[in-house]
Parts: sequence; structure tokens; C-alpha cells
Amino acid sequence: MGGASYAKDGAVAVITLENPPVNGLGLELRTGIVAGLEAAAADAGVQAVVLVGAGKGFSGGADLRELDTPRATAEPTLAAVIRAVEASAKPVVAAIHGTALGGGLELALACHHRIAVADARLGLPEVKLGILPGGGGTQRLPRAVGLEAALDMIVSGAPVTAERLRETALLDAVVEEDVRTAAIAFAAGVVAEGRPSRLLRDVAVEHDDAEAVLARARGVAEREGRGLPAARACVEAVAAAVAKPFEEGLRVERELFLQLVRTPEAKALRHAFLAQRAAARLPGLREDAPTRPVRSAAVVGAGTMGSGIAMCLADAGIPVTLVEVEARALERGMARIRETYEASVKKGKLAPAHRDERVSLVRPVLTYAEAGAADVVVEAVFEDMAVKRDVFAALDEVMKPGAILATNTSTLDVNRIAAFTHRPQDVIGMHFFSPANVMRLLEVVRGAFTGEDVLATAMALAKRLDKTAVVSGVCDGFIGNRMLEPYRRQAVLLLEEGALPQQIDEALQRWGMAMGPFRVSDVVGNDVSWLIRKRRYAERPGTPRQRIPDRLCELGRFGQKVGAGWYRYQPGERRPIPDPAVEEIVVGASSELGLTRRRISDDEIVERCVYALVNEGARILEEGIAQRASDLDVVYLAGYGFPAHRGGPMFHASAVGLSEVVRAMERFASNPHADPAFWRPAPLLTRLAADGRSF
Repeated sequence: MGGASYAKDGAVAVITLENPPVNGLGLELRTGIVAGLEAAAADAGVQAVVLVGAGKGFSGGADLRELDTPRATAEPTLAAVIRAVEASAKPVVAAIHGTALGGGLELALACHHRIAVADARLGLPEVKLGILPGGGGTQRLPRAVGLEAALDMIVSGAPVTAERLRETALLDAVVEEDVRTAAIAFAAGVVAEGRPSRLLRDVAVEHDDAEAVLARARGVAEREGRGLPAARACVEAVAAAVAKPFEEGLRVERELFLQLVRTPEAKALRHAFLAQRAAARLPGLREDAPTRPVRSAAVVGAGTMGSGIAMCLADAGIPVTLVEVEARALERGMARIRETYEASVKKGKLAPAHRDERVSLVRPVLTYAEAGAADVVVEAVFEDMAVKRDVFAALDEVMKPGAILATNTSTLDVNRIAAFTHRPQDVIGMHFFSPANVMRLLEVVRGAFTGEDVLATAMALAKRLDKTAVVSGVCDGFIGNRMLEPYRRQAVLLLEEGALPQQIDEALQRWGMAMGPFRVSDVVGNDVSWLIRKRRYAERPGTPRQRIPDRLCELGRFGQKVGAGWYRYQPGERRPIPDPAVEEIVVGASSELGLTRRRISDDEIVERCVYALVNEGARILEEGIAQRASDLDVVYLAGYGFPAHRGGPMFHASAVGLSEVVRAMERFASNPHADPAFWRPAPLLTRLAADGRSF
């Protein structure tokens, strides 16, 4: 039976879901489940059935490899499998461990009984893909856990542990381990005792004030769903479970599902989901490429970035040596680590014992030699090539043979850094994003001499650290910051022509960006980009000066950390307040440039900034810096606050139509204040647009 195995344990048939890595409910597995149920029904010696997942979990839901293919809707569909489970004359028990997500949980909800390991994670995350559960989840879950809990799970898409659901009708029992054995014993007991089986479809959804609960949920969906249709549709589907008979509720769910699956938002979110998984596949790198063991690590630099990276490693259970050459700087770094963990304890996100364990994994030292035995060392010092040279020369002397030497540089040449050592094959870029212990993105920069095993190890380490890793080649700024430069450049030109920082930020935020460019700069520190600009001015004398941001920095307006940047900030607060002093700088710069300020529409702001990203992204692809267009989308979705429902800059451009993007760029090039060369479409963009193709 393709995708499922069938065995007997006494009078209990055991159907094991076998479709690694997450037992996705692909066609072979669906077929195997139905075949197993038919075999159990035909065997007089079988009196009950157990469904259990192979490997690390029950089922992660739909097999995304079948997405948008005929196999996804081939019979038996998930709905047909669920009907077969419910129709079984012999009780079916779901044995849940690891995860039961999406269609996997919907399959379990159709069973007559369910047993789960206490730490198993159960959820219906479809809203995160712009759709809703389409296999009866919106109808059965409220009957299993109650209206309010079901709304929380379905509208948020967040999984919960079986332990939290122990007292609900969803679970007959919660066990600590070996759920397969427990489920077989439970199934045998059901038969021996003649215990009645009750399907969730036959349970009524009861609540004393359902309409008030649904009204609150609609408000939450509107607010937290950012006006997107999926969250609202989830509430309406659950409302049908309250107000309508089961079969009518299923029809409502199905109609809403079919409406959502065709929306631009759903297509973008599916693309984002698949793009993240594709980023881990590296063309030219063997699947069985060897990796080096990482049992211990070191971080050089105890500043904000270095201490954040140290926490990433400690969170993954990896002992880390934190190296700093000044005792006071080292103590500040350790204090920052302790304070961060303590804040997590106060918020209830971390147990005190786990706080103590993680802090104990970080060993502060004042010499490089004390880090020499680490398997990997990450340099996180000042963004200056001379400083990097001194650090890597020192590391080359003290690190053991085979240690991986990683640089956290955000813009500098990794090949030059590797040349400061006698082991360039061991050097790689690992560009974390600030705050490193929070941000998911990790740019893994493959140098010209980086060993295959070093690259494979960096990607495996990223997974251990729960990071979204994207591989980049070597260039100034790699993927993210290289694309960011023209985006920021357009934002500054818009200031010169007539906009103000708050208008630009608000236009992009309304479009969906987490923060506009000027708010981001204030958070990161305006001095960071100023340092990079000064380096580029020195290296490339023809680089256009950015007089407004430079003037801001010359006045010491470095952002939130000093209470003034593009905005001003009240002491202890992060709310940006528009500042007349900044408007005076902006308007004065326009006058110095001889420009008559004009009204600029929000649409122009968004298109100029986003298409600047797209054009530079096309150049990056053509140069081979990135492996695929979707990798650029992942970088911007995971690290730069690009709206997920737009799928990333390259997906968005394809959705708009590349020929339309090129026409817009030609229009922007005719702006008297524009640099026509800036808006010259990348050759790849020109070719794709001419051929009617997409990224």
C-alpha cells in the first residue's frame, strides 16, 4: 500500500502513515489509508484500527509537493479519506505524536478516538497560507475544544500542545511516550468494554453567548489579519458550525475555501511558504555532502550583535565562548544576555531553570586563545576591513585545524577576509540580522574558496539555530543590503522632490511593509548606514552624495538610541514623533538643489521604492549572486519586513507583470530629478518582460 503500511497487533489493525519527512497527505498516502481501512473492514479478526505516523510526527497536512498539480485533487481526496474513516464500522483511534497540523489534524478529528503525547503540537495553520482548513477542520474543531479555543487556533493558525487540550473532547488520553503502544491498548479496551464511539460531527457546538464571541473574533480577524480575507473567512466558517447542521457547515467551509484559494494573497503566501523550503536546496551541493561536527562555538565581539549571536547558540544548547578584548565591554555583553533572558522569564516565555541553563552555556573570556578549541567561531566586530583583518589573523593563529571561521559582515568582501588567513576554505559569511536572537534570516555567504563541507555545515547549523538561511555569493551588501541600497536611495530622492519621512514611511506601511525606511533606519542606527556610505564615497569617488541623511548624521541624529533621528523620541519610548527640525533639513536640501517641491502620491512612493528593489534583484540573479528569484523573496520576507501577502519583491513584480514594471521604470526615468541610468532595466528584466515571462 503506497505511502502507508498495514500490520496487525492482535485484534487491532495498525495503519502507519509513511511519507517522509512530515507524512504529508499525498496521493499514495491517501490511497494507502483507504486501502488499510478496507483491509481492516474485510478481516473478521480485526476489531479496531489505529492510525499512527512514522518518524517524528503524525502528519504535517497536505503534501506541498503536489500543490497545484492534478495529484492534489485526485481520488481519494482528503475529504474522501475522512469520510472513509468516519464510516468505518470498526473504531478508529488516532495516535498522535510530534505534530498533527492542517489536514493531519483534520484526519485525526475524523477518527472515533484520539490519543496524543503531551508535547505533541496540534494546529490548523492554513490561515498563514491565505486559506482556511478545507477538510472539515472549522466544523469539527469547535465541537472538540469549544468555540473560543477553536477560534483562537483557527484564526491565529498557531499550534497548541496536547497537554493544553487534555481536558477537551479532542483527546481521550494524553500520554508521556510510546503513543503507538498506548493507542493499541486503548483500542483493544474500547472493544473489550463495548465502549460507544462518538463522532465529532454528531456533537453540538454549545456556548452561552456565541454571537458575542464571534463578534469579538471578527474584530480580531480584521485587526490582526491586516484586512486580509482569510482570517475573516475563518470566523465565518466557524460561525456556520454554530448555526448550521454539520453537512451545511461543511458546504459553507468548502465554498469559502474555494473563494480563498484563488485570491492573490493566497497565491503569494503559498509562494512564500514554498520559497522558504526551496532556499535550503543548494544546486551543486550534494544532498549527502559531509558536514563538520559543531559541538561548541565561539563569538568574537560582545556588542549588541555578538551577544545576540551568542544567545542564538545557547538557545540551541551549544556551549559558546564569548570573546572580547576589553573587560568592561565583555561585562556589558554578559549583562545584556542576562537581562534579555530575565525579560523572557518575566513575560512567561522562559522558565527560570532554562534561563540559568542558557546563561551558563556562555563563557566570557578576554583572549582569543581561550576560544581555540571551538568547532566554529563567528566574528561580530566593527564593520571595518582593517579591524576584520586583525581579528581573522588572530583567529588563524589560535583556532584548531578544521574549525569554521565565520564573519558576520553585512557588506564587506568575504574573499578578502578569507585571504587574511592561511585556510580560506574554512572561511564563510554568516550574516545575522539584528537582534540576532530574534530575527529569523541568516545570509550564508559562500566565498570563492569556501569548502563544500563548510557550506553544508553552515546550513545545518542555521537549521539548528531555527534560522531561515539563504545562500549568497560575494558582492558589496550580498543580497539584502545590496537591494536595500537603491530602495533607500529612492526614499531619499523622494524627500528631495517633495515628500517627508512620515509620508514615505506611512505609504509603505499601508502597502504592507512592517516599517518604512526611515523608521527602520532610526531603529538600526543611522550611523550604521552612514559608515557604509563613507566607505563607498572613499572607494568610489563618483558615488552620489546623500546630503540629507549625511547632514542628519553630522548633527548626531543617530536614531532611537540617542532620542533623535528621522524622528524624535520621548525618553524611554519608541514611538516616532515627526520633528520640524527634520522637515527644515529636508526642505533646505531641496532649495540647495534648486528643486521646486511637489506633491507626491503614495502610489509613486511605493512603486519607486519597490521597483528599485526588483531591478537590483534582477541584476543579482543575472550575476549569479543568488541561486533563484524566490531566494530574494525569502530574504525580504524573513529579514526586511516585506509583506508576506505580497509574496516578496520578485513575486510581486511578476504578479504585476514585468512589462508593466518596465513601463513604470521608463516613466520614472523621465523625471527631471532622476538619474536615467538608475532606472535602466536590468538585462534579465528586459528579456523576461519582452518574452512575457516572469521571475
